[in-house]
Amino acid sequence: MIGALVEAHGIGGAEDLPISLGLAVSGAVAALVVSFTVLVVAWRTPRYATGLDDEADPEVAEDLEDPEEPVRERPSPWIVVLRTLGLVGFVFTALTAVLGEDLLTNPFFGIIYVWLWVGMVFASLLFGPVWRAISPMRTINAALARVAGSDPERGVVDYPSWLGYWPAAIALYSFVWMELVSRTPTDLGTVRLWCALYVAAMLIGGAVFGSRFYENADPFEVYSTLVGSLSIWGRNEEGGVALRSPLAGAATIPSRPGLVAVVAVLFGSTAFDSFSGSSYWLRTIQQASVTGFTLDNLGLLAFCVGAGLIFATGAVLTSVGPGVRRTELPRRLAHSIVPIVAGYIVAHYLTLLIDVGTQTLALASDPLGKGWNIFFTAAVEPTYWFSYHPSVLATIKVMAVVIGHVAAAVLAHDRAIALLPRRHQITGQLPLLAAMVAFTAGGLYLLFTA
Repeated sequence: MIGALVEAHGIGGAEDLPISLGLAVSGAVAALVVSFTVLVVAWRTPRYATGLDDEADPEVAEDLEDPEEPVRERPSPWIVVLRTLGLVGFVFTALTAVLGEDLLTNPFFGIIYVWLWVGMVFASLLFGPVWRAISPMRTINAALARVAGSDPERGVVDYPSWLGYWPAAIALYSFVWMELVSRTPTDLGTVRLWCALYVAAMLIGGAVFGSRFYENADPFEVYSTLVGSLSIWGRNEEGGVALRSPLAGAATIPSRPGLVAVVAVLFGSTAFDSFSGSSYWLRTIQQASVTGFTLDNLGLLAFCVGAGLIFATGAVLTSVGPGVRRTELPRRLAHSIVPIVAGYIVAHYLTLLIDVGTQTLALASDPLGKGWNIFFTAAVEPTYWFSYHPSVLATIKVMAVVIGHVAAAVLAHDRAIALLPRRHQITGQLPLLAAMVAFTAGGLYLLFTA
């Protein structure tokens, strides 16, 4: 059963939902356009004018320029507890990968595809960048550095600023390729190999570049941090936890090279996941003269590149002010796509997380297939509540997508009026609005017809 659900991904989001496609698309587009109109009238000055510098992260820029040893603070007890839990989870997952059976009853698949890939997004939305807090890669790197007598924050060389998020974008694409295109996405050897390469790359990168490598190149940390910027929890000036606006958090996302590629991979792969289950795509594969594997490769690439091109085109066509290069606009505005990504993840994977996540909890009690019940959860079963309440599910899906797009419009508008000349602050945003309308209509179409 778990295998079918893992391969089905966004169960519950199909043609039988009690909201018509036309009504959903029309309502979402109308909400986006009305929101933009209200913003134009009521939002005349930027309120979250951060991330405007090339580095868009003053602390990072300062570190890059200052070679002196920074002051180190002792980690808080909470960080120690979280890092310990992350390391325990890492060891448990490694044991299921190495010693577990090559069967779908192995919880390893649910841990990677559901708890980590999907659950991390929901947890980050609620609590902030959780992967940075629990990252076993950072913990292992710190332990190795302590043994070697070196500083885990600084590697052998500085991380090149021009590289930005590109390593994370490539790693994210490799993961979604394994999940959506590979011929053996639920083969233990395939997933185990990807995880082994990930661990090796992270440990080598951390040793060479220091901890800054993880905030740029760790696909899970980058993903978690981007989505976690939408959490209501942030840091105050004293370093304590404080409530904040999710929009204010998203505006702090650094406009580093590769940011457009990261959001394009995340949005494009989720859209392709919906599209690949549509009757049109299945018929195309059956009637094509090439293999389905080839078409899936081309489809995933086309969706990711297409998402990036649509957004980049809308951003580049936006008017620019003095001192702003047009080619910089896509990465300076790319933070606005993060709420869209989060909205589609919630809409597309909510039932997967609840139902298959529950099944994984049951399987985790017997990680090696020995008939154990070490966590006393072996009898836990999903309720499939949303399957019996399709109206609630449909409402959540549409609301998640609409809220994500409206938040994106607000973020894009706030950044645009900080970048655009006053005479073009309205008309100059129209190409970007057109791109977001295309995302809204296309995304809901795929969500409701898959």
